[in-house]
Amino acid sequence: MVWVYSALSASSAAGYGVLFTIVSDYRDRYGISETEVGWIIGIGFIVAFFAQLVFAPLGDRGHARRLVVVGILANAAGLLLMGLGTNLAVLITGRVISGLAIGVSLPAIRRLVVVGSGNDLGRNLGRLLSADVFGFALGPAISAVLVGPFGLVAPFAVIAVVSLIILLVSLTMTVAEGPPNHSSPLAFDLLKVRPFASAVVLGAAAYLMIGSFDALWDVVHADLGTADWLANLGIILFAVPLIILGPTAGRLAQRHGPLPVATIGLLIASVFMGSYGVLPTGEAIFALVMVHAVTDGLTFAASGVAVGMAVPEERQSGAQGVLGAAQALAAGSMAIVSGALYEHYDRMIAYGAGAFGIMFLVAVAFVVAGPSFRTLKEPSPSAS
Repeated sequence: MVWVYSALSASSAAGYGVLFTIVSDYRDRYGISETEVGWIIGIGFIVAFFAQLVFAPLGDRGHARRLVVVGILANAAGLLLMGLGTNLAVLITGRVISGLAIGVSLPAIRRLVVVGSGNDLGRNLGRLLSADVFGFALGPAISAVLVGPFGLVAPFAVIAVVSLIILLVSLTMTVAEGPPNHSSPLAFDLLKVRPFASAVVLGAAAYLMIGSFDALWDVVHADLGTADWLANLGIILFAVPLIILGPTAGRLAQRHGPLPVATIGLLIASVFMGSYGVLPTGEAIFALVMVHAVTDGLTFAASGVAVGMAVPEERQSGAQGVLGAAQALAAGSMAIVSGALYEHYDRMIAYGAGAFGIMFLVAVAFVVAGPSFRTLKEPSPSAS
């Protein structure tokens, strides 16, 4: 079951991976500015923010599988629009549909994995992260093979078809959704739980990094004259440690405390982000990204693990929805800000703003966590 839902999550991420690596084509072919590129990337995250808040609690009421089906179908439609669009309005529409779709399906997928994990919560959530990263990394590879001979629509169409096939496979499986919960139409009440609230802030910090990184990567390398193959290879190789280390990272966070693990990883990431703004060449950025990938691989799963540990099973979809909403809002807002800062100022300012934002949110998360910062972890064998 975990493998099938991980594949569904990966297919959604692959569509975004394609978008991430062709935004410079949108700019160069259709005359879309860097600020508009930031909006194309950011608007999907912002729509996903609202979708996860509104629809995720339905997964806790026995509708998780239905949400997955609706989300995957809608995402396929959004991907096709992004492939066929030649102007800002159509591209934004496709991105809005995809953002809505992912916001509907992702918390439901996470709930189904959490409910079916038992004591393997950390490992399985880490495996789900690995699948997301694998899908995201696969997107550029698919683009590299298909865009040249078949056009921009080809990679989006292939991913849409594959995701529908995986969806059909998932419908043949018997999956336990856990007992339904009807306590709250939304999940904001969970923010009273301090470790959960801290995990949400840390998750937002991680995705603030993603929003900045994603909005800038393709246009920065295009402007620095980096070879297309090297820029695409950077994304693929960045994903490798996260794919390999995902299950281990989840287990590491569960055993030693997800909040400290996430904090350490994000503080290191903020240093990398600031460095990308001052390195002189695309090749230098590529080399540093390879180191960044390892530290992210060991820590990125921690905020999701923290939510899984801090919230009861029957509230997992709503909780994952709040986490996902915070992540989407942070990524979307930062993508828009980064695109505008890069267009109107320079690369150092754009990346520096991302680094500062990460550090600020980490500080907020530490204060919010209070004593739970160190106490939220798996009991040691001697204590059980």
